[in-house]
Amino acid sequence: MNARARRRFGTGLRLLVLSVGAIVMVVPFLYMFGTSFKPNAFLFEFPPKLWPDHPTTANYTEAWNSNSFGRYFLNSTYVALATTFVVLALSSTMAYAFARFEFFGKNVLFGVLLSGLMIPGIIVIVPQFVLADGLHLLNKLNGLVIFYAGGAVAFTTFLLRGFFERVPDDLDEAMTIDGAGALRKFVQLYLPLARPALATAGILSFLGAWDEFVWALTIIDDPAKRTLPIAIAAFQGQHGTAWGLVFAASTIAIVPVLAVYVLGQRHFVSGLTAGAVKD
Repeated sequence: MNARARRRFGTGLRLLVLSVGAIVMVVPFLYMFGTSFKPNAFLFEFPPKLWPDHPTTANYTEAWNSNSFGRYFLNSTYVALATTFVVLALSSTMAYAFARFEFFGKNVLFGVLLSGLMIPGIIVIVPQFVLADGLHLLNKLNGLVIFYAGGAVAFTTFLLRGFFERVPDDLDEAMTIDGAGALRKFVQLYLPLARPALATAGILSFLGAWDEFVWALTIIDDPAKRTLPIAIAAFQGQHGTAWGLVFAASTIAIVPVLAVYVLGQRHFVSGLTAGAVKD
């Protein structure tokens, strides 16, 4: 087998593996989506169908109107958007300082910041609960926002710092000659150039806050303050084997996730890789 044939074989093998992986990942979501439109009488039909012959939106209507599902959706929306805003605001300013300023203990502080990435979140959940209790943040959505943001700031700062360091010094110096201060350069130069990294950080922060379950279950006892992960777990317990209803609720929950990713996918890969290698 010559080199050209080996390359073709390798390319074909990779495509085959990727295609199989894509099918394995996508088919369960397609089945969930199709089942959410099935009447209960056709849930266990054989052979199973990805899409029903007589689809109905009754499951979606019942899921949204039952068990205060709409309230939980709004709670999750507020928590995810607020967390994303706080993370981007804090991380971008911190990353700018670490990337473009020299001050005493900069490397030590950055190392301490990154050391938090090495600690599994479940280990600090008890100290976090004690701290939240002391700050009167139990049973409050802002309690979720503060701790979600605190957990995401370190990685996001690391990501944005690498991107800010890649901004050419010539552009920075040109704005300095024009009389621009640090704040003006940050707003007019660094943030516009950092759109891919900011989009990536925003997507990751949104998804992390939207899907988080353990911390929300720990500090939220008030049913009116539940977020969607907790609500769906309780929803499934209350509705048992009404899988059409449960899958409709799950589909509603993943729509914002898909929307955020689709809107930001153009910048997602470039944002992840832009700060990985320093010129």
